[in-house]
Amino acid sequence: MFKSGSEKFIYVMHILHVLNILERKMVSITLAVSKELKEEMDKHPEFNWSEVARQAIKERLESTLLLEKMDEILKNSKLTEKDAIMLGRKINKGLMKRYKEAHKWKSS
Repeated sequence: MFKSGSEKFIYVMHILHVLNILERKMVSITLAVSKELKEEMDKHPEFNWSEVARQAIKERLESTLLLEKMDEILKNSKLTEKDAIMLGRKINKGLMKRYKEAHKWKSS
């Protein structure tokens, strides 16, 4: 039935994926990729490409929601872009100082 162990692995992973969908009551979406990308993906059957796509979508949504929340919080802010850059630089300097002090302490 299977030509190789990797085909059997892919089949088992597909069955587990279907069971996972049924258990979580997930919906399916169709994703189109270029022929070249699909050929490269096929070279790596060890990856669950559905999970890779699911995680990428989840991360993009989480970052989008975070930006939306930040926009909501900052909509009445009087902070200018110049002020924000200066504040960011001060924070970065403080973090670098703390990092250097911690690193010096560890290496002593």
